[in-house]
Amino acid sequence: MGATAVALSVALASPATAAPAGGDHTATRQAVEAAVADGVPGVTATVRDGRTTWSTTAGVGNLLTGTPRSADDRYRVGSITKTFVSTVLLQLEAEGRLSLDDTVATWLPGVVEGNGHDGTEVTVRQLMNHTSGIYNYTQDDDFGRTYFLKDGFFQHRYDTKTPADLVAIAMSHKPDFTPGTSWHYSNTNYVLAGMVIQKVTGHSYATEIRNRIINPLHLKATSLPGTKATVPSPSSHAYSKLAEETTGPTYDVTKLNPSLASSAGEMISDSTDLDRFYSALLGGKLLPPKQLREMKTTVPAGDSPTTRYGLGISDIKLPCGVHVWGHDGGIHGSSSAVVTTADGRHSLAFNFNGDWSGDAGAVVVGEFCGT
Repeated sequence: MGATAVALSVALASPATAAPAGGDHTATRQAVEAAVADGVPGVTATVRDGRTTWSTTAGVGNLLTGTPRSADDRYRVGSITKTFVSTVLLQLEAEGRLSLDDTVATWLPGVVEGNGHDGTEVTVRQLMNHTSGIYNYTQDDDFGRTYFLKDGFFQHRYDTKTPADLVAIAMSHKPDFTPGTSWHYSNTNYVLAGMVIQKVTGHSYATEIRNRIINPLHLKATSLPGTKATVPSPSSHAYSKLAEETTGPTYDVTKLNPSLASSAGEMISDSTDLDRFYSALLGGKLLPPKQLREMKTTVPAGDSPTTRYGLGISDIKLPCGVHVWGHDGGIHGSSSAVVTTADGRHSLAFNFNGDWSGDAGAVVVGEFCGT
């Protein structure tokens, strides 16, 4: 589930000298087609540049029928959900309803404890920028076998997991480090962030995202399915190997209960909506200047030389020197990314409906570097 845009940065490290594309999407289209040639069943991508939009697709949305992918496809966006959650928390800070320097225990007493975890030492800010040290529940071996490998997935794909269930998995492990001393991506951080939203507002994170972001921006393709296993139409099928290898049989994994991702990655959207959201966010339409600066205050993202992580968003330096802000997201059979320039004017969102191949970084470089 969503390594973050750091995964994108690995693919962006190769040298390049081209200038930004300036409206020529030839390299973007070529990168999309190359992903399909590399084994991705299908790709859909949409660019928003000022008042103009451009879309491209390649490959198929259904391996059985050969139906092509559509620019209007809805898909599971995985960890891109984190940017929505972070935006709500920053809005709550702007309203004076919480401080990012509140400890997690202030809002969720007794929830983060055990095996060295201590919620009195972890702040909301550290949840948001992944410096909390809290163990990532999706790295638990039993969770991986149960939900990400073939035998477990087909037996458990419709299971419902509560946020408390997911946090309990993390608490059964030791923390990765003392809070604030390092960086490690943890989906548990954003499960807890969703729980904080519920505690502060009295409403679920899903309700707050709908009321604060989806409805005001008229994001008609964006939803929080909760425990609903299907993806609304129009949409394509999602495919996975359900194995640690990238060879072997391909399985249709479109239907699943996304509660296993919770506020770390349950959302569904399309490329047009994601472009609109990121354009509004970076353009200052969702957060006051102070909170947007906080969101864009970054820390080193592990060992990546090209990526820094803010509050639910990454700053990625491309080989041609252009900086883009964004996030990627992965969940069964669906690999997505959305990035935009610092002013929100030039955005790209795309989805691969397979989770084992394809160079997402090449698509971003194609659009913003023209090569």
